[in-house]
Amino acid sequence: MTHIALIRQQYRPDGGAERFVSRALSALAGQGVELSLITRHWQGDGPFKVITCNPAIFGRISRERGFAEAASTICNEQAFDLVQSHERIPGCSLYRAGDGVHRHWLNLRRETMTPWARWWQEHSRYHKYVLQAEQAMFTDPRLRAVICNSLMVKREIIKYFQVSPEKLHVIYSGVDTELFHPRQKAQRSILREQLAIPQAAHLFLFVGSGFERKNLATTLKALAQLPLDVHLAIVGRDSHGSRYEQLARRLDVHHRCHFFGVRQDLPALYGMADAFVLPTLYDPFPNVILEAMASGLPILTSETCGGAELIRNGAGLVSPARDLTSLVANWRQLCDPSLRQIWGQEARRRVEPLTLSAMSDRLMQLYNQLLLP
Repeated sequence: MTHIALIRQQYRPDGGAERFVSRALSALAGQGVELSLITRHWQGDGPFKVITCNPAIFGRISRERGFAEAASTICNEQAFDLVQSHERIPGCSLYRAGDGVHRHWLNLRRETMTPWARWWQEHSRYHKYVLQAEQAMFTDPRLRAVICNSLMVKREIIKYFQVSPEKLHVIYSGVDTELFHPRQKAQRSILREQLAIPQAAHLFLFVGSGFERKNLATTLKALAQLPLDVHLAIVGRDSHGSRYEQLARRLDVHHRCHFFGVRQDLPALYGMADAFVLPTLYDPFPNVILEAMASGLPILTSETCGGAELIRNGAGLVSPARDLTSLVANWRQLCDPSLRQIWGQEARRRVEPLTLSAMSDRLMQLYNQLLLP
């Protein structure tokens, strides 16, 4: 039996990468393979072996370096047929670039930084470590293949690291198209009543943790320029979450903003909403966009989101992340219920082939290709 190990440092219930790993493990379990997960800690259980790898942490750098070194040691000691790393670990043979390209994210971020913030980022020991690990991994001759979750990420890896396109395999994440389904709209009025959201409001859903990167500030500024019957439901967390609630008050949109924190009833929340908005500054391909599309919601996202490649021309609208005028104009279009219905139906149609079993099949094809003698 083929023995495959997946490496992911930690599990966070609202983390997109962790949800991919969880779904991949579940999907692969029925493929006749033995699965092991190498991780610091993992919540839940499943048909796989959890190998705990939790070296001491003395800071952000030691957290990353210590786990990478310990996980590499485990892989060297055990006879895995294939190791799929979700962390930037030099020497791995298969890497899933679910977090995108760190160098590209820092370049985007510095565009609007103050000189002091830019200096701080450029001299950050943590960012230097991640950049070095990323460079070492992508240029290591032992790297045989990279799983990209969007064409955008594939282009970035070629641009920054000159990795051969033959090594780069675009495999979209799978989504449970039965759990995330337009039928969830049946609970719309009940849930709105429970959460004190007006039944007649145009409700847009924003899902994502790490509000700076997800561009919540610009989203709130756009909301301030929209009619009073437009509401925004925000699901996720941020260590500076209170700052965004204060911003909503300063913009006088706090009565139209609903901060819900992390919730476990996402399918129902998609059903409660009219559309999905996530003008993220940088995101390789967030799972929440696939979930929203499967739920029949039209999407408003940014050019720096890998999900945009499934949205254009009929399933929603795409804006430059920092272009407030464009974001407001596109958002206004999505206030038209007839357009929302057409685009929402198209969004569902486009995502229907991206099932968990389809993702599993694509992964197994790649694994079999790499395992050939």
